[in-house]
Amino acid sequence: MANISIRNVEKSYGALNVLKPFSLEIEDGEFVVLVGPSGCGKSTMLKILAGLEPASGGQILIGGEDVTDLAPGDRDIAMVFQNYALYPHLTVRQNVGFGLRMRGMDSAEITRRVNDAAQVLEIGPYLDRRPKDLSGGQRQRVALGRAIVRQPRAFLMDEPLSNLDAKLRVHMRAEIGALHQRIGTTTVYVTHDQVEAMTMADRVVIMRGGEIQQIAPPEELFQRPANLFVAGFIGSPGMNMVRGMASGGRLSVLGHEVDRRAGRDGPVIVGLRPEHLRIGEGRAQFSVRPTLVESLGSEKYVYFDAGAPYRTESDSERSKGLIARVAHSGPIAAGSELVLGYDPDDLHLFDAQTGLAL
Repeated sequence: MANISIRNVEKSYGALNVLKPFSLEIEDGEFVVLVGPSGCGKSTMLKILAGLEPASGGQILIGGEDVTDLAPGDRDIAMVFQNYALYPHLTVRQNVGFGLRMRGMDSAEITRRVNDAAQVLEIGPYLDRRPKDLSGGQRQRVALGRAIVRQPRAFLMDEPLSNLDAKLRVHMRAEIGALHQRIGTTTVYVTHDQVEAMTMADRVVIMRGGEIQQIAPPEELFQRPANLFVAGFIGSPGMNMVRGMASGGRLSVLGHEVDRRAGRDGPVIVGLRPEHLRIGEGRAQFSVRPTLVESLGSEKYVYFDAGAPYRTESDSERSKGLIARVAHSGPIAAGSELVLGYDPDDLHLFDAQTGLAL
């Protein structure tokens, strides 16, 4: 195991700068997730870390050793890909031990390591099968096993669950988390799925346009987003955004005033998570007429329009408007009047010009 130090790493393809100076310190044994929309640079950063792409600038250290210019095989890392990358003509046993054989390891030690990995990942019954005879989840376990037996200084995982169905993703997410707790190897994990990031990571790195937006533990990202992008990206459904006006310790929003200091007077963007809106409860309340109600059984998504004075650009992009995520409480009809409430302390305030948290 080892710590990883990424210092001002960047990547350009001609005039196209896909990764702006990127710096990150990863502790020994830490599980760090890079997450963001497609094209944000997260996979590029992982490939540079693995040695599959050369950096245009910057430095990478693993366990204190400068590996910036080393070949992938000399970095003592193991990578797990989204397409499993298994050899179809080899058995599971041969696939798991392939890298060790290529290194010339003693056959008895290979057998021991393969059997140990098979026990940890519960793939013992499949060791003599070929990949075509396995399910997607079983293939992913084999890919993980091949990484584990290497006993590398770090694991790099590039969207390893993206090819699995929703139910299996949840199961494998838990398995990878449990595996990390058991073996404690430093792990850098790339995904576009914020749920994976929030449930698995010790720390999450939110990326956008080749730049880091925020680095923090999952709870901090949710409770204290650094800017509008992070606030809207984290959470499902996403945070509601409306326009407000701060003045003298009071905040005017959604047609009413509440006690809430913004740090300065003037126009602000007000964020409120859907789960913080409740029917008929809360110190601040307002009336809406739902435009759509979606029932999920245990809860409902209630959509409503904030009204023209309060709409933000992000709100106008939502075809269904703002949303309240409320506990199931009997029928709610679209078009009927409904009172929603919230606690002003749950509001997130952002600078209307810069988008930074206030």
